[in-house]
Formats: sequence, structure tokens, C-alpha cells
Amino acid sequence: MGEFTQNLVFSLNATIPVFLMMVLGGFFKKVHLLDDHTVKKINQFAFKVLLPALLFKDLSAADFRKVWDTKFVLFCFLATVCSIGIAFLFSLIHKDKAERGEIIQASYRSSAAILGIAFVNNIYGQATMAALMIVGTVPLYNIIAVVVLSLTATHDGEKQDRKTLLLKTLKDVVTNPIILGIAVGLLWSVLEIPQPVLLSKTVSYLAGMATPLSLIALGASFRLSEARENMGLSFGIAGIKLVLFCILFLPLAVWMGFRSEKLIAILVMLGSATTGSCFVMARNLGHKGSITACTVMLTTLLSAFTLTTWLFILKTLGYI
Repeated sequence: MGEFTQNLVFSLNATIPVFLMMVLGGFFKKVHLLDDHTVKKINQFAFKVLLPALLFKDLSAADFRKVWDTKFVLFCFLATVCSIGIAFLFSLIHKDKAERGEIIQASYRSSAAILGIAFVNNIYGQATMAALMIVGTVPLYNIIAVVVLSLTATHDGEKQDRKTLLLKTLKDVVTNPIILGIAVGLLWSVLEIPQPVLLSKTVSYLAGMATPLSLIALGASFRLSEARENMGLSFGIAGIKLVLFCILFLPLAVWMGFRSEKLIAILVMLGSATTGSCFVMARNLGHKGSITACTVMLTTLLSAFTLTTWLFILKTLGYI
């Protein structure tokens, strides 16, 4: 088997199983094995229990001094800040000021938790670097989303008091189950607390369900009909989200010496689909949400191809 074929197989093996699980989720919804209520509950269960368990398992068993990487966390944070700035500049092209908040949020906010963990776990068998990437990005994702959506909101939608919502968001960041799972896992590692077999096996069972259930629920949440509105604008956002950020920041990441698991985590941070939680936040902050919904659907479809391409390029160049 030639090097080209080997690299292509590696890339497909990394991405296709992830997206096949999402396709299965859509199929199960189509044949009525899943309904909206069940999908919602699976999402909640995965977010509040399974994903935190997976991150705790990987981090608590790791050597903190070897795992923690300040340069990596700072890179993720600063790249996100720059991405937000680029998204803001892109939004200025759009004439309707009320929709700029949706454009900004949909352009920079990635599926860091579900897809980030899924990809890194699928390739390397553990999600330690994905956890550190989440530390550097998710709090910033949420805080900036509230600010930009609040400043551009109209009276359409389900608008809440901005101060109350900002305080609620800050509380949600601090009490975010995924952030808590990372914090407890890192603390466990620092204190070198032993894990009884009963605890480690129970956590391992929960962690094993995290990725497949999360992806099935994500696929079951997909509604193609919602992707038809605002298609032109959403293609522009998708180009920024899936291609431009990777072109700008992946070479910088390589130059700074990030490789393998760290580089995959950075790739997902930069070039994965817009997260579905963007729609919920847009609606709650007084926006229609149609641009966001369309972008989530479109980037989810296109990322199956773009992420495979980026992985193939990185593998061919020998960086992963």
C-alpha cells in the first residue's frame, strides 16, 4: 500500500466512523426509534454525566506535570480571540445590524466538546489534549456569545434581561459539567489520589458510552429543512469556520511545535462544525436564530469532507 493510500485510509478511519454515528442517529430518528424528547434527554445525559466522566477518567489517571501545557492552553485561547475578531470583521459586511450577533457567534463557536473529544479519542484512544483545549476555549465561547448577542439583539424571539442572562451565563460557565469534569480530573491527578477498582471501572463504563451516544444524539437533532434558509450567508460563514481559520492558524500551530494529539485538538477547535447550542443561546438572547440553525446544519454536513481533507494534509506532511 502506497504512502498516499495509507494517509487517506488513516484520515478516513479518523473521520468516517464519527460521522457514521451521526448518520445512524438521523436514521434512528427517521424510523422512529428516537423522538425529540428522547434525543433531548440523551443530550442532557451525555453533557452532564458521560462527557465529564470521560474527561475525568483520562485526566485523573494522567501525570499532571506531563499533561498540563500552558503554551498549548494559551495558544487555544489566543487563537479563539483572533477568530472572534475575524468573525466580527466579517459580520460588518452584513447590512442588518440585528443579525450580526448571530453571524459572529456562528463563525467562531466550534463543537469543541462533542466532536473534539470524539476525534481525539478515535485517533489516540484518550482525550487529554481535547480537555485542555476545552479549558482554553469553552469559557470564552460562552461569555463572548452573550456579549455580542446581547448588544445586537432586537425584540424578536425570547429575549431576557441582559444583566440577568450575563450573570446566568457566568454561573453556567463555572458550573459547566464538562469544565467540572476537567477540574476534578486535574485536581485528582495533582493530589495523586488512588482510584479504587470499583470507581475506575464504573467511570470507565460511563466514559465508554460518551462518544457514541453524543454523536447519535447530535445526528438525531439534525433537521435538513432548517438548512435551506439563509444558504448564501451560511456558506460564507462555513468558509470562515471550516477553511479560513485552519489556513491562518494551523501553520502557526505547526511552527510553534504542536504535533499529534495537540494538533488534532487544535484542528477541531479551528475547523469543526458550529455547535448546536448556538441556536439555543441566539433564541434566548432575542434573535430569530434562522442564520444560526442554517449554519449549524451546513457546517455539520461540510465538515465531514473538510476535516478529512485537513487530517489527510497533516498526515501526509508527517505532523500527526
